Amino acid sequence: MQTGILISLALYFILMLAIGAYAWSKSTDSSEGYLLAGRNLPPAVAALSAGASDMSGWLLLGLPGALYVSGLVEAWIGIGLFAGALVNGIVVAPRLRKQTEELGNALTIPEFLANRFPDKAVALRIVSALIVVLFFSVYTASGLVAGGKLFETSFAGAFPDLGMSDYMLGIWITALVVLAYTMVGGFLAVSLTDFVQGLIMVTALVVMPLVVMFGPGGSAGGSLAEVPVPGFLSLTQGLTALGFISAVTWGLGYFGQPHIIVRFMAVRSIREVATARNIGMAWMGVALVGALGIGLAGRAYVERNGLVVDDPETIFIVLANLLFHPLVTGFLLAALLAAVMSTISSQLLVASSSLTEDFYKLFLRKQAGERESVNVGRICVALVALVAIAIARDPGSGVLALVSNAWAGFGAAFGPLILLSLTWNRMTGAGAVAGLVTGATVVAAWIALGWNAALPGLDGGLYEIVPGFIAAWLAIVVVSKATAQDAVLQGS
Repeated sequence: MQTGILISLALYFILMLAIGAYAWSKSTDSSEGYLLAGRNLPPAVAALSAGASDMSGWLLLGLPGALYVSGLVEAWIGIGLFAGALVNGIVVAPRLRKQTEELGNALTIPEFLANRFPDKAVALRIVSALIVVLFFSVYTASGLVAGGKLFETSFAGAFPDLGMSDYMLGIWITALVVLAYTMVGGFLAVSLTDFVQGLIMVTALVVMPLVVMFGPGGSAGGSLAEVPVPGFLSLTQGLTALGFISAVTWGLGYFGQPHIIVRFMAVRSIREVATARNIGMAWMGVALVGALGIGLAGRAYVERNGLVVDDPETIFIVLANLLFHPLVTGFLLAALLAAVMSTISSQLLVASSSLTEDFYKLFLRKQAGERESVNVGRICVALVALVAIAIARDPGSGVLALVSNAWAGFGAAFGPLILLSLTWNRMTGAGAVAGLVTGATVVAAWIALGWNAALPGLDGGLYEIVPGFIAAWLAIVVVSKATAQDAVLQGS
């Protein structure tokens, strides 16, 4: 069993490394090539790259686990995300692609903000880069936790002589493969691997629910209704107004996710942004429905067959091991790794680009050449990965909980800022800084005080993105109006 799985995973790892080597030969000689693939991504690659880097391990672990526990009511998270992604593709994508190129050919979100508000350029680059590195360290850790859980569940006790737990072995293998192709091939490697990983993910998300429901011992028909959870198939059972708001407002996070919106900056042309959006939304719709099916049908299958699942977030892994031939199981686990690695690689690259462009070149080596900048970026990729590994060491970490905190941090800090900077001409640099600081601070305080939802979306308190997003939006508008006259005088 384990041999067949290992063969499939080894083939997957070899493919990812081969793509990294190919990308190395194509686009890593300059900062624009390494960080944005020369702004030359085809729409299909950009779309699936954005989708794969967006969904991460929570699509195959966190979301099915939430549905496994609570039922269809958790689907509101997916509904909110789909709506947010659609608005993001319509409002943000074309404007960001156009304005980042026109305003000094900005290669990172902090650089775009600095060019958009030159009077506060240094403050914006420093604050936004700090937020990027901080929250991406947590976000990357969530992906490594997923990789650790995969190995812990699938290969328990298989490597007794390596001197580390199966969980930590999974973390290190996941991190090292991602580091290899990201450091070597840069943005093109990340985007091409994301494209392939997106295809693998959506195939797994279509196949598994069908097999679980209609295969031997499946959960089709009445068994879904027999799950001992009141209103398991209801969208409203136990749903409060606060829970509904917390769930659907996950969609607000899309406007401020640097690893997603940076794909818009790299699309081949503005005309092709709409094509990329349509491909991406179709992929996302299928993927979300598949994830919902895994959680619901998986719970029915477990109940019907008298099985025990200790960690609901591992239901995808458990079903893959139970229902499929080892080679197919390896493919399905590769899909999970694809979800994890596509997000990790994107986040590492964006975090390293901020460290390189917004710290190293801004303060240490303003005259750094292209090759030096690329090499520093590679070193920064490794540094951020090491921090994420340290955060992910606790095997009790929840994938969805870590993702929700980082998602809220980015959504509140950058979401209102990106939306208003692209659509509101009266926004000022002081307002931009105020929005960044306010959004990140409110989210961090909300989490620290324990006011956020225990299970992000439905249980406990209000999801922290809501107060953070509102506070940041108000801060931008109020401070911009208060400093508008000063901005006019400085401009004259």
